[in-house]
Formats: sequence, C-alpha cells, structure tokens
Amino acid sequence: MRELLTIPAIAAAAVTMAASPVAAAEVAVQANGPVIELQVTQEILGDPDMAMVGAGVTTRAQTAVAAMEANARQMDAVLKRLSALGVPDRRVQTSGITLNPQYNYRNNQTPQFIGYDATNTVSVELRDLDRIGPVLDALVAAGANNLSGPSWGIVDDEPAKAKARKAAFDKAFVQARSYAQMAGYSNVRLLAVEESMGYSRPMMESGIRVTAQSITPPAPPTPTRPGQVATSVSMVVKFELVK
Repeated sequence: MRELLTIPAIAAAAVTMAASPVAAAEVAVQANGPVIELQVTQEILGDPDMAMVGAGVTTRAQTAVAAMEANARQMDAVLKRLSALGVPDRRVQTSGITLNPQYNYRNNQTPQFIGYDATNTVSVELRDLDRIGPVLDALVAAGANNLSGPSWGIVDDEPAKAKARKAAFDKAFVQARSYAQMAGYSNVRLLAVEESMGYSRPMMESGIRVTAQSITPPAPPTPTRPGQVATSVSMVVKFELVK
C-alpha cells in the first residue's frame, strides 16, 4: 500500500477536490533551498497470535475420474476433522485443486503412463497457537498427505504499524537535520511523504511436507515455535534545507 502526503496546502487540496470530484487534485510545494530525499524503514517486532497452514490430499489412480473420486473422499475426511477440531469454516479456504497425468521417464525410452494425480489443498487460519502441532497431527491422521507452513502473523497489526510509522517518521527527521547541519543549514522543512507498509511472514512453501508413504504419526505432538514477526513501514521523505 502506498500513500502520498503533500504538505502544506492540504486544505486547498480538499477544496479543489470538492469542486471537481472527477479529477484528482495535485498540489505542488515550492522549495527555495536545496531538497533532499531520504528512504527510511522501521520494523516493529511482535508476538504472533495466528498462523496459516496448508493441508491437502494427493491421490493417484489409473483414470482421472477415479483419482478425483478418491481425492474427494479423503479430503472430505480432512475437512470434517477440521470442523471437529473447532476450526470455523470461515477460516478454511480452498487454495488449489489440480489433476495431472503422471509418467515414468526412462533414458531413451517412451514415457510410461503411471496414472493421474489429483490434489486438493486448503489454507487454514489457526488462532490457538498451542494447538498447531496437535492439529497438524490430527489432519495427517485424517488423511492429509501434504502439509505446508506454519506462517505466523498478527490478526490486528494496526498498533504495530502505527509504532513503525512514527519511528520511521522520526528517523527521517533526524537524518534530514543531520544532512542540513553538514551542509551549513539550520533546519529542514517537510515537503512530501510516500509510504509503503509490509508485513513479514515466512513463505508457506518452506514448511513441512509429508507424503503418503511417510505418514507415521509421532508419539508426541509435532513441536512448533512461533518466535516473533516484524511489521515494517518504509517511507520516502523529501525535505527542503532552510537557513
């Protein structure tokens, strides 16, 4: 998300937009002294309170119909287990369904058809971090043979964004005034701010993956550690150097 704030003349911009709602108003700020442009980034670490995991089923059969039918039965059992675990339907979203023919490729030989692979995957948002490991184990026991994640996050990251924004803004002024002093000026005047915000999460593809041949539920629950996540704000800030 990128936002542009031009200072001053905000009130004038509002009047212009009200008079002509179709055309966007642009206000140019005149600078008499040298102008510097700074790019600053600030991260705020926080404890996650949610995690995204991917769970899916891959089945193989000699025909496409048989592969899809087997997949539907097995995936239905996984979805029913999610409901039994108390995960609301609104936090479960189908993320992909694929059906592909599979071949055995050998050197200098015609590829041998070995069947169709059908895959159905859902993305699941979990709010109880203490139960992530047991939930994953339960999904495998129900028939899931593809897992990915967890990807940690914060449900309401607005407070963290506000802190990161203020820290980035303050850092920009400190750097600008330092440049002003080095150049023989006494202060700076803010001209414009362009902001972008990011929310760091581990990639889902880097998580756990299991195959049908390796499903052996462990005696203890699968361990997980949420660590911390970083909410970041980046700004491009323009200043005029003033005497």
